[in-house]
Amino acid sequence: MPPLKKIAIIIFILTISGCASFNPTPVSDVGFTERALSQKDNNIRVSVAVLTNEEGKAIFGINLGLRFIQAVWVEIENNDDHPYWLISSALDPEYFSPQEVAYSGHRLLQRSYNNQIDEHFEALDFQNPITAHSTHSGFIFVNLDEDEKELDIDLISKQETKFFDFYIQIPGLKTHTLAEIEKKIPEEDRINLTDDELRLELSQFPCCTTSEDGESMGDPLNLVIIGNSNHLFPPFVRREWHSTEDNYLGSIWKTINSFLFGKHYRYSPVSSLYYNGRKQDIALQKARGSIHQRNHLRLWLTPFRYQNKDVWIGQISRDIGVRFTTHTPTFTTHKIDADIDETRTAFVEDMLFSQGLKMIGFVGGVGLSTHEKPNHNLTGDPYFTDGLRAVLEFDRRPSNVEDVRFFDWAVPPHRSIYSDD
Repeated sequence: MPPLKKIAIIIFILTISGCASFNPTPVSDVGFTERALSQKDNNIRVSVAVLTNEEGKAIFGINLGLRFIQAVWVEIENNDDHPYWLISSALDPEYFSPQEVAYSGHRLLQRSYNNQIDEHFEALDFQNPITAHSTHSGFIFVNLDEDEKELDIDLISKQETKFFDFYIQIPGLKTHTLAEIEKKIPEEDRINLTDDELRLELSQFPCCTTSEDGESMGDPLNLVIIGNSNHLFPPFVRREWHSTEDNYLGSIWKTINSFLFGKHYRYSPVSSLYYNGRKQDIALQKARGSIHQRNHLRLWLTPFRYQNKDVWIGQISRDIGVRFTTHTPTFTTHKIDADIDETRTAFVEDMLFSQGLKMIGFVGGVGLSTHEKPNHNLTGDPYFTDGLRAVLEFDRRPSNVEDVRFFDWAVPPHRSIYSDD
């Protein structure tokens, strides 16, 4: 190519880049503040909202979701006589700076556009301090959660420190919520149980999940959760348990991408197991390194109540890999950890640090099986267990590990999983 032609192309590119414009939607035209949550502590009011990916694209002009970033709007109304500072790392220790996010949206050789996007992100950033008798609002950029989110708003000053804790469900995923499920059973069908009645009923639940036709036994029902949605939602969010999406074309495609390329997808659907002829009412999971390694929690709402709290029967297992099987149409399945008691114990220990656990107990009902004589689930995976199901009662009052008490019921025996003794 002749030198003059090269120069002309460069000049043309620079001219185009100089004319590029950045035209985001004004914040006031995006209706996210209509669902904002607020809390007040004396002279301080805090309001928060988590933007959907569509709202983020409108306001910031870039797809934050593709970058696994989420925008959180915070407004602080300070009617005290002294300033406060918002601690961004309380929302997310690995939060993103506005310039960091803006740079991810830069375009090659478009300096004017890039300058505009930098200025836009700086203008919308939450600015400290919140001076006396003023209201400050802005955005903080955190790691992406698509189903629910805990937001810790910590404010410090020379005189005092204030803490606000929000739990937000985010629209967008095709999932079910605990609040939706607990409405399925009418009030007139609820059965309130005493302590003795609770223990008896829990021990009489079926041992295991089943296939859809009820003919084959699946994974054991090794867990009972006691609590309403407002008791359970915060502890699960704190400990990073996420909803699973329904099975549909989009979730299947995201699962395949995650399976083949290790892409980020914490909401992958789980297979259906059945109790009393119905598949799980809700499934949660705690993902680890990849889609091959995750803990599954399936829950079914029962008509029983204890201390005015819902009683849920559940099944928990740990995926440890993928294996070949003739029991599924795809000829593959997740392999579960055969020692399901270890998985059960891991969940109990996890919930000890959730600040929501009140009581722990164990009842019989699953049935004993050993390493030498294991039971098998629907896809042929072996499992062994002491035969007990863990019972966890939750409460809204924040509690520490030392506050948790035990039901005066069965205690898991000391055992050897490699022997029938």
